[in-house]
Amino acid sequence: MQENIKLTQYSHGAGCGCKISPDNLSRLLESKLGGPPQGNLLVGNQHRDDAAVYDLSDGRAIISTTDFFMPIVDDPFCYGRIAATNALSDIYAMGGTPSVAIAIFGWPIDKLPLSAGQLVIEGGRKTCHDAGIHLAGGHSIDSPEPIFGLAATGIVPISNLKQNNTAQVGDILFLTKPLGVGILTTARKRGILLPQHAELAETSMLKLNKVGISLATLPEVNAMTDVTGFGLLGHLLEICKASNVSASVSRSLVPILDEYLYNYCDKGAVPGGSNRNWESCKNDIVGSNLYDKKIFCDPQTSGGLLITVQPKQRAIVEKILKTHDCLFRPIGSVVPNKADQPQIHISR
Repeated sequence: MQENIKLTQYSHGAGCGCKISPDNLSRLLESKLGGPPQGNLLVGNQHRDDAAVYDLSDGRAIISTTDFFMPIVDDPFCYGRIAATNALSDIYAMGGTPSVAIAIFGWPIDKLPLSAGQLVIEGGRKTCHDAGIHLAGGHSIDSPEPIFGLAATGIVPISNLKQNNTAQVGDILFLTKPLGVGILTTARKRGILLPQHAELAETSMLKLNKVGISLATLPEVNAMTDVTGFGLLGHLLEICKASNVSASVSRSLVPILDEYLYNYCDKGAVPGGSNRNWESCKNDIVGSNLYDKKIFCDPQTSGGLLITVQPKQRAIVEKILKTHDCLFRPIGSVVPNKADQPQIHISR
């Protein structure tokens, strides 16, 4: 029976495409009690950064994050691995090293066998083992749809802490993984995914962003975040707004998983999250075409790191990225912000 389970049939959304859109999230987080971090809290949600950061007063800080979603693949073990990889990415994106994780687990007990749920948890445990940490506990509920993810904790030397509000004019932009995960998984769900593309999305989603630890040791790496549910444009816009800068992106340099993505887009294999992301950021974008709206706004599950680097350290950053088997070609640059002008400029 277990071979016939298709987890994606039991969820209304998939992976990070389940995320609430950026504009709706901003409304949800409005608070009269808000304000800049105080006391030992170094990073809160003021700039929509990847995780919370708490100063330990000994030169180190704790990074605390949580991330969970509904199935993006049918295989339970693979789903658990991807969800855990995605959750740990927030720690790597801030320059930290994961130290421990606990599971967040929801399962439709009356619809799916517990044996499949056990495989989901085991997949999460496998990813945590690969990251050098323990999956040390968690919390579970009986839910209408499968849910899995982690609440994860990491440690970072404060001198290595990377945020999304520290990009500087003149920085070069790097993206460490190609785009297209949401499109490929949607194509699979619609039954139009070609055999040669069967493993592309999974291979990308299962790659840990450990390179963030090495990149964080460089003072010239000014800002860093991971590209997930808001797509490339959404997360780049977060950097721009938080840092009061703009960005120039060259379309031809942005990596995608396969050129056939354009054909999938033409066949309607575009996640609903892409449209929500575009509606949230379209007023801040200039130069986009029809495919940019679909591919650059494609929700990425366990996507790559988006990095801004001072030009003088380009060669060193490229070397580090190559060593970690990451993409290493720049996709654009950080430019001055002009009042009342869109903050992201897309060119050929």
